[in-house]
Amino acid sequence: MRDWYTSSYSPNGSNCVEVRESPTMADVRDTKHRDAGYLTFGAEEWAAFLHHVRAEAR
Repeated sequence: MRDWYTSSYSPNGSNCVEVRESPTMADVRDTKHRDAGYLTFGAEEWAAFLHHVRAEAR
């Protein structure tokens, strides 16, 4: 599994979410509350979410 990372659109790395991905899933957590845990999404769910976000950004 890849290390946690933030979006390049979050230049200071705070007040955002972090993601770590693998071929089968993606974990998402709040940078301000890392100790609160994370949400896990299946690869298909994560891909659909990214597709929607990218489509809305255009």
